[in-house]
Amino acid sequence: MDGLDLLKKDWKKREGNIPQLSYDEIYKMLWKRSSSIVKWIFVISILEFLFWALITIFWADHEYWAEMERIHLKEFTVVTYVINYGISFFFIYCFYKNYRRISSTDNVAKLIKNILRTRKTVKYYIGYILISTALITLIYTYFFMNYHASTTVVEDVEKYSFTPLQWLMFAGIILGGLAVFLGFIWLFYRVIYGILLRRLNKNYKELKKLEI
Repeated sequence: MDGLDLLKKDWKKREGNIPQLSYDEIYKMLWKRSSSIVKWIFVISILEFLFWALITIFWADHEYWAEMERIHLKEFTVVTYVINYGISFFFIYCFYKNYRRISSTDNVAKLIKNILRTRKTVKYYIGYILISTALITLIYTYFFMNYHASTTVVEDVEKYSFTPLQWLMFAGIILGGLAVFLGFIWLFYRVIYGILLRRLNKNYKELKKLEI
C-alpha cells in the first residue's frame, strides 16, 4: 500500500467522525453569515456618511465659502452638497432594505436573489462615487483656471500663450492626476467593501450548490 492509499484510508476514518450537516443547517449557517455581512455593509455606509459630513462641517468654514463665492462656485457647491448627500442617503436606505430583506428570507432562491441585489447596490454605489468625484473635480478645475485666467494681468501675452501641443500636455497631466486620484478612491472602497463582497460571493456559491 503506497502513501496515497494510506492518506485515503486515514481520511475515511476521520470522515466518519465528522458530523454531517443537514440541508436546513447549512442553509441557516449561510443565511446568518449573509445577514451579518449585509448588516456590516449598512453600518459601514452610515459611518462613512457621518465621517464625510463631519469633514464637510469642519472644512466648510467662513473662509471656504468666501473663496467659493469669489470664484462664483458657492451656489454650485451648495447644490452639489445637497445632491451628493441626498444620493448617499438613498444608497444607505437601499443597504438597509437589503439587510431587512435578507433578515426575513426563508428559502434559498430568495436569499440568492437578495445577495445578488446587495452586490449590485454596492457596485452602483462605488460607481456613483467615482463618476461624481471625476465630474466635480473637472468642473472645479475648470472654474479655478477660468477665474485665474480672467483676473491675472499679463503684460506680454505672447510670452505666456500656449501652443496646441502644450495645451494637450497640460490636459494630459490633469487627466492623469485625476486618474491616479480616482484609483486611490477605488482602492479605498475596494478594501472597505471588497472584503465583505468576497465573503458574500462565497456564500452565494455555496447557496447555488444547495439550490442544485
